[in-house]
Amino acid sequence: QVQLVESGGGLVQAGGSLRLSCAASGSTTNINSMAWYRQAPGKQRELVAAITSGGSTNYADSVKGRFTISRDNAKKTVYLQMNSLKPEDTAVYYCKVVVLDTYYARFSDYWGRGTQVTVSS
Repeated sequence: QVQLVESGGGLVQAGGSLRLSCAASGSTTNINSMAWYRQAPGKQRELVAAITSGGSTNYADSVKGRFTISRDNAKKTVYLQMNSLKPEDTAVYYCKVVVLDTYYARFSDYWGRGTQVTVSS
């Protein structure tokens, strides 16, 4: 079992920056990819950024050039550096990790509880 705890959310003015962190604990030996999603009221949850075990990254078009995802494997933590924030970035941000179960030879997804990010005009 894996537990994820997000931190770093809060209120920031447009144009400002915020850094989210997500720390994994529990059965974290075989963490594969890590990602950040977000969900605004009345909208679908969307992928914001993802990073593989090898460090390759993918970003939603809406955040390219503004957000940066990174990971610290020793700390079992994934980060999301958010710069040039816009009001439309306002959402609950969720951390997700993919863990390999070596016994069953299959992957499982684990989600954090989410952290609120609010960007004011």
